[in-house]
Amino acid sequence: MVIAEDGDKLGNMPIDVALRRAEESGLDLVEVAPEARPPVCKILDYGKQKYLAKKRQAEAKKHASQQEVKEVKMRPKTDEHDFEFKLKHVQRFLVSGDKVRVTLMFRGREVIHKDIAFKRMERIAQAVEDIGQVEVHPRMEQRHMFMILAPTKRTMAKAKARDGEANKAAKAEKARKAEAKISENQEKDTAP
Repeated sequence: MVIAEDGDKLGNMPIDVALRRAEESGLDLVEVAPEARPPVCKILDYGKQKYLAKKRQAEAKKHASQQEVKEVKMRPKTDEHDFEFKLKHVQRFLVSGDKVRVTLMFRGREVIHKDIAFKRMERIAQAVEDIGQVEVHPRMEQRHMFMILAPTKRTMAKAKARDGEANKAAKAEKARKAEAKISENQEKDTAP
């Protein structure tokens, strides 16, 4: 089955006839559905098709959201003030749209007090439950206990909106600087 470049179906034809037809129009014969019976071929510019596919892929990649995994480390004996300070970091990372890996490090015999570490992890999860959710529950890995928090969908939407506004503001500032530089150059050219 052969399809012309404008989308018209030319019908079933032998490969050599289809190739000749493609060469006459200065295009390529590309098999688009090899599993179909009969296989479907299209007469088109293959280089242009590859270029457009690459461009679509780059556009999709540009619009995809990039999420970093930030890490906050502490110990089971971390003082209350320091704990609150680290908790603010976790909240800030979640609000900015990043995932957070909270790690509790044990030294020496501290490892026998896993219950204290679990309570710390639960306290962090409860403190950020309105902006984040537990993606990986607390677990031990040698002498470290870790948990991964991810921002909620509502938090992600707010972060994307904030990023969009920041990008617009940055573009406007860049345009303003460019205009100022142009006017400055014009003034230099007109000065005696």
